Parts: sequence; structure tokens; C-alpha cells
Amino acid sequence: MYGTAMDRISTVAEIAYRDLLRMLKDDRVGAIRGTPILRTKGQKKYWYDQYRVGTSVRQKYIGEDSPQLQAAMEQRTTLKETQAHRRANRSRLVRLLRTEGLLGLDGANASLLSSLANAGLFRLGGTLIGTVAFRLYEAELGVNITVDALLNTNDIDIASFTRLSLALDDQASPSLSDVFSDFKFDPVPSLDREHVWKWRQTRSDLLVEFLTPSFTEKEGLGRLPALGVSAQSLHHLNFLIADPIHAAIPYRDGVLIQIPSPERFAIHKLIVADRRRDGPDSFKARKDRDQARFLVHVLAEDRPDELAMAFEDAMSRGPKWQERLDASLKRLPDVRDVLTA
Repeated sequence: MYGTAMDRISTVAEIAYRDLLRMLKDDRVGAIRGTPILRTKGQKKYWYDQYRVGTSVRQKYIGEDSPQLQAAMEQRTTLKETQAHRRANRSRLVRLLRTEGLLGLDGANASLLSSLANAGLFRLGGTLIGTVAFRLYEAELGVNITVDALLNTNDIDIASFTRLSLALDDQASPSLSDVFSDFKFDPVPSLDREHVWKWRQTRSDLLVEFLTPSFTEKEGLGRLPALGVSAQSLHHLNFLIADPIHAAIPYRDGVLIQIPSPERFAIHKLIVADRRRDGPDSFKARKDRDQARFLVHVLAEDRPDELAMAFEDAMSRGPKWQERLDASLKRLPDVRDVLTA
């Protein structure tokens, strides 16, 4: 069982994590090589770094427009001039978080995710999901997560929207395939040889999978052009990765990534637990329910409105969604009482 909602991380750790996360988000602007430009696509606006390479003009995606990103743009000269100092300060904050006992990630996972982040995985719309993402809610929510057998996993799951991947008009560099090769990962063959969506590390059996929401009746394989990989499409995944949040991995001088909002993660785990109930991954259903229980109780205390809105959103999506949720909540009467209060 995971730690209780009252088992809080220290105030020092909370402040250090918020400072680290803020600096990592601001420092996206410090890395701009040329001129920042704002492009409108549909109803959203995105910032790009426009610069010259020889006689060609290139545009590198920075992020979706937001008040914080706009404020950072206004300070980009200062951010650029103080990059070395800010990097040293981030390293100090990471050391402080470790001293305060923040769980974080193991070195192997953190190193891999750092390299994937440097290649643009999260900048280009990738969202870390699954148990590895769950571990990072410790700092986001300010509560300790107890290490136990349920926390162990050999999977890193990354999800992204196909339409977003197409719209960004940018690509990971170096390619994710090259990053996996550097870490001794081999592609896992699939029935469709044109689609590679899994990589396995031979020395550790670590598996990385790419996923994308399915908006059709049948789940299949799709492409994520910005990431240069294929992805397994799954139902209900669109709910999970809508409106992701930034998170910081306390590794080296910090790694900026994306994870689902904790309230969506909790409700999605209830759905997934029922999907896995009778399938080949049925042994994972208990872990799903435990993670959902932990988050629901924490969020009911700290973020009740966000939790209620996420639950109402899922329940409003039709009878199949309701059936999945009801089936899991029958096994978790304490969670049911919180969500239906």
C-alpha cells in the first residue's frame, strides 16, 4: 500500500521543487538560437525558434503559448546571459531534493528520459504515463510515496496525440531511434513491419512503448510524425493526456517532462483496471486500483474541485465509460464514497 495523504514531504522540498520546475520552464527560452515567432494553428498559438543554418531558415518548436511563456520571452536576453548560473542553481536544487528524501526516478530511467527530453520528445507533445509518471506525483502533490513491490515496473509508456504530432511541423533530433540505439535498445518486431512502437533494452529487459488515443471503434497502429515513431492506439487515452502538466525529474540539473494531470491519471486508472481485469495484464489491475485510491484520497483533500470535474467528465462520456468506472468502484468502496459524495 502507498503512503497516506498525511505523509507529506518537507516544506523545503516543496519549495525547492517548485523553484526547479519554474526554472526549467523558463530556461526553454534561454536556449533560443534565433528569433521567437508565434504561429497560429486552428484555435491555438505556438512559439517557434526561427534561425538560419547556412542559406536555409529553420523553425524549432518551443511550446504552446501561455502567460508564463510570454513572460519568459520578455526576459529571454537575461535568461540567455545567465544560463550557466541558472544551470548551477538547478543542480543545487536537485541535490537539495535528494537530501530531503524525494523519491524521483532510478538512475537508468532518469538517464534515458533525460536523453529523450534533449531530443525533443516532451517538447514535441510526448507525455510520460504509467507507473514511472505516478512516481513523480510525489513532488507535484507534496506527499511521500512508499516504495514497495507495486511500484516496480519494467515499462516506460509514452503517449501523444497524432494530430498534434502532425501540426507541430518539427521533428525530434537526434532521432529517437538513435537515442534508443545509444542505450542498447532494440526495436521489438510487430506484425506490421512498417510500424515500430516498442523498444526493449537487452541488458535490463526495460521496455519503452509509444501510445496514441484511438478515436475509432478498432484499436490499431498509428504514426507520430514529430517523434518519428509508430504508436499503439488505445481507447480512453485521450482523456488521460488531455491538458498534461509539466514535471521535473530531479536528475543532474533537472529534466523537464510532461505527465498527465493527477486527477485525470486517477480516474483513468479506474478505467484501465477494469479493462485489464480479465486480460493478459490482469495482474496489473491491482496496481492500477491502488494508484487510483492513493491519488483520489490525496486529491479529495487538496484538489477536490479538479478531482470532481475529472470524474464528471469521464462519467459524461457514455455508458461504456460508466460501466468501467462502476466496476472498479465496486471493488473500492472507499474511493466510490469519495467520488460520489
